Amino acid sequence: MNASADTRGTANPPPSNPPPSNPIVVIPARMASTRLPGKPLADIGGAPMIVQVWRRAMEAEIGPVVVACAEPEIAAAVETAGGTAVLTRPDHPSGSDRIFEAVSLLDPEGKYDAVVNVQGDLPTIEPAVVRAAFAPLSDPQVDIATLVVEITREEERTDPNVVKAILELPPGARRGRALYFSRATAPWGDGPLFHHIGLYAYRRAALERYVRLPPSALEQRERLEQLRALAFGMRIDAAVVDAVPLGVDTPADLERARAILAKRTPL
Repeated sequence: MNASADTRGTANPPPSNPPPSNPIVVIPARMASTRLPGKPLADIGGAPMIVQVWRRAMEAEIGPVVVACAEPEIAAAVETAGGTAVLTRPDHPSGSDRIFEAVSLLDPEGKYDAVVNVQGDLPTIEPAVVRAAFAPLSDPQVDIATLVVEITREEERTDPNVVKAILELPPGARRGRALYFSRATAPWGDGPLFHHIGLYAYRRAALERYVRLPPSALEQRERLEQLRALAFGMRIDAAVVDAVPLGVDTPADLERARAILAKRTPL
């Protein structure tokens, strides 16, 4: 290469993304559930579960909160409580597709520059955990942010239902870059393993790109949708939190959620 062709030191640096300044929180919800039918409307502390999730998301004070729902009865419950709901197609294959449709309907001009996806079955989630999921987007290189918690129960290390996040995480750090996600026990060697929590924050452009990508081979093999983003070169960072939020999937989970919120919510 001759001197005239070598532009090192003179080329403009690659553009970076500014920190999001106008995020929105979207909660996907649908009535279909094999283990707990109609769970978004299950009563917890005198309010439907989806309303309790909406309240926790509001308490995080990140930005406006909207419920992206597949059925009118969910929308009615949210609006009766004073919230905002958007009806979406009932046949979306994932929550990411549902929240993208909701944001597109609600904000076609694109004024919201980040989307925080809080699952609709987390009625006891701490607002600080929602904020932790959003925080990594302050790094201009991060496209998607998520959460992990260190595994402390030995049986979870080998449980394929516990998804492990393989992070580049220096000792003592509370945030690291996700290199892979797996149902296997990984990484090998001494050191902590991390349980992935499926709560995400997306830059608006990253969410739009993600939902338009085709499924990847490893995504289909592991049955983990986040591997699609990694396969196509998107960066995911994970923040470390102290506990896995209670997801309500069974009648027993519902009773646990009722007991937890009974201690903080007047009946």
